[in-house]
Amino acid sequence: MEFLEVLNKRKTTNGPFLDRPVAKEHQRLLMEAASRAPSHFNSQPWRFVLIEDPAKREQIAEIGGRTMRQLIADGRFFERYRRYFRFSQKEMEERRDGILIDHLPSLLRPFTRQAMRPWATRLLRLLRVPEILGEDNRRLVAGSPLLLAALLDKEEYRPGELSGFYSLLALGMAIENIWLTTVELGMGIQFISTPMEVPEAWEEVKQLLEVPENLELMALYRLGYLPPEPPRPRIDWQSHQRKRLSQFVFRDSCSTPEED
Repeated sequence: MEFLEVLNKRKTTNGPFLDRPVAKEHQRLLMEAASRAPSHFNSQPWRFVLIEDPAKREQIAEIGGRTMRQLIADGRFFERYRRYFRFSQKEMEERRDGILIDHLPSLLRPFTRQAMRPWATRLLRLLRVPEILGEDNRRLVAGSPLLLAALLDKEEYRPGELSGFYSLLALGMAIENIWLTTVELGMGIQFISTPMEVPEAWEEVKQLLEVPENLELMALYRLGYLPPEPPRPRIDWQSHQRKRLSQFVFRDSCSTPEED
């Protein structure tokens, strides 16, 4: 593909992958792409763990499902993220950020807006939304043929110091290289976020991956090959909209927005 075409096709995969192992050649290409990212003084602070072992993938999937269920059930998920939810095409067109919830079971549709309010946690429990989302999350992770753990070398990653900031920038750019390469390989990728939002669960993942003291586990991702017509999860959204230039670009100073 042409590079700009790859940029425009980059997306997050919310649905399942093909039940097919990721070729070792493609795993190597993903890691080589990561290694080409820029880093401060060429420090290359990133480290990665490629996880194919079925038992470990199943254990991480269980943690992912459990933490999703926990975050929904106690209200933390919507408390943290409700400001990103959009409920109409009009609202999305005006804001051009966040996620448009456009795919829900019919039972949940009448309660969508209420579910975003602080008092609605009990309603979500009654509708078994925590169990639905938790099990969906578990299945997605368990059915992913490759999981990827991203870590930083603590010799470079020192929070509160400039080297810590530089290391985060470098890891972000390395992950973006991986993400773009999945487009070329016919693969998808998704951030597995919920385990890191529950500290004790994140410690479980660290122990499972035998993370040594000199490394810091930063993020988890699931990867695999995309089916020709990917099915959508029971609860899904779209997020392809992007802000207009005038909403995020300035000319010469922050007081002059760029024209669209």
